[in-house]
Amino acid sequence: MTIQEAMQVRHSVRAYESRPVPEELREEIEKAVSDANRESGLHIQVFWDKPQVFAGKIKGAENGIILIGKNAPNLDEMLGYYGAQIMLRLQMLGLNSVWVAMSFNKREAAALCSIEDGDSLVNAIAFGYGTTQGTAHKSKSVERCMNVKGDVPEWFARGMEAAMLAPTAINQQQFVFSLDGETVSAKAKLGPFSKVDLGIAKYFFEIGSGKKCFSNP
Repeated sequence: MTIQEAMQVRHSVRAYESRPVPEELREEIEKAVSDANRESGLHIQVFWDKPQVFAGKIKGAENGIILIGKNAPNLDEMLGYYGAQIMLRLQMLGLNSVWVAMSFNKREAAALCSIEDGDSLVNAIAFGYGTTQGTAHKSKSVERCMNVKGDVPEWFARGMEAAMLAPTAINQQQFVFSLDGETVSAKAKLGPFSKVDLGIAKYFFEIGSGKKCFSNP
């Protein structure tokens, strides 16, 4: 599965089978997390076989990615961007996932992690083998989420189509992508976790457009 295919078929899944992730896939996922941390300077961590983090909230979920980084003005956006990178890698490996903003036990998650001074634990991703493949979320019209003067280039249109596939808190899609010449900018509107959502949407936009548009997500 290519990353573009993963982006198209990935849907949020909130119920999981009692089926362990094989060791060879665990190594791939650990590497994906390590690569994201090395590139970003974040402190994202993975845990395995610990149902207490999502107990009573995400049915059957035992594995998770904990999104952690040093406190900074752009931390939420960074975690969204690199969390999306890991999430699509999970899909490429044949796993399902769901982005979790509130539906996890932060105390239990923190107990499983190495948290340094100045770190902030923001969100989590639950993953494993879903009982279903999930369903597509409701989406705003793409026109409500972009600002372009004149004709819309094909690459920008592809990027926007991809951004609309990105998971967002309560499906709010509170972001706007603008195009000025060849320069793309994006901003978050008001809403819960909208800056995290913006980071996720930026990563999806780059994959869909085929362009590296954001030097500092």
